[in-house]
Amino acid sequence: MIHTPDEQNSYTKQKTSKSARQFMKHPGLLPSTVGLKNERSTAGFRMIPSGTLYVVATPIGNLRDISLRALDILAAVDVIAAEDTRTTAHLLTHHSLAKKMMASHRHNECATAKKVVNLLAQGKSVALVTDAGTPGISDPGSILVTLVRDQGYKVVPIPGANAAVCALSAAGIVTPNFLFYGFLPVSVGPRRRELEKLKSLPHTLVFYEAPHRILECMADLAEVLGIRRQLTIARELTKLFETIHTCALGDALGWLQADVNRQKGEFVLLLSGAESGNEGEINDKAQRTLKLLLKDLPLKQAVGLAAEISGESRNKLYALALALKGEASRNK
Repeated sequence: MIHTPDEQNSYTKQKTSKSARQFMKHPGLLPSTVGLKNERSTAGFRMIPSGTLYVVATPIGNLRDISLRALDILAAVDVIAAEDTRTTAHLLTHHSLAKKMMASHRHNECATAKKVVNLLAQGKSVALVTDAGTPGISDPGSILVTLVRDQGYKVVPIPGANAAVCALSAAGIVTPNFLFYGFLPVSVGPRRRELEKLKSLPHTLVFYEAPHRILECMADLAEVLGIRRQLTIARELTKLFETIHTCALGDALGWLQADVNRQKGEFVLLLSGAESGNEGEINDKAQRTLKLLLKDLPLKQAVGLAAEISGESRNKLYALALALKGEASRNK
């Protein structure tokens, strides 16, 4: 059946849902955020439970990297406990939201936790956020969550962005297991002692590091763990100047020093694990084969052929190839 334009418009208006009409009355808001306590569900709109703490992951850079559910929760709760209220206010404004906030950072977390428990006792709902990523993961939040749970209130995680997982997904690391460490100690002595403890672990090691410590951290990594391990440096993830660079650990410091811009931003460092026993040694035949292939072939292709010919581990050969390339560059 063919409708005239007027008939089609009338039909469309009749079919417009209640939530869509609400959305048109409140431009800039998600349909599910119309009404303070509404949260979207497959069954439609429902009230979020009172006396509940929501641990909400927020973007690590790009403000669009936030889930629809997270936006629903931030719109519905009574109060947001934020690491930095200015940063969170910017996120809320970007998504056309406004909400009462209170500061919750590492210097006042104990005091804020008590305030949050009092709010929950009054039947209020609270969202916990940090400046970027997931609260409690190398960020404040664990103390508050522990106190809330100890007092018998419900804690609901709202998953989302995580810098470590983001970096791992784009690094192409073959080994299935990794150890997330987070930030190493600030001082040289404690940092090196921690690295000594991690030195023999076979898993990929995941570290966070700040820009003002990245050079001294890189020097300690090479000094304690050796220069031949494979390292992936991920910086400014999801932002305009996002960089993901893989090299031998021995070449990392030079790469960072070659351009001051490479030293800026927040860093995720993915370091290959230790080889167990004699497995770290590559036989002479495999090394000779790899060196010959590298003269005429791209690195990845040379590694693949060398592994097929010699039967050696592709990961070990790849790390060796990176080291050989680095040595060749330094000798030019």
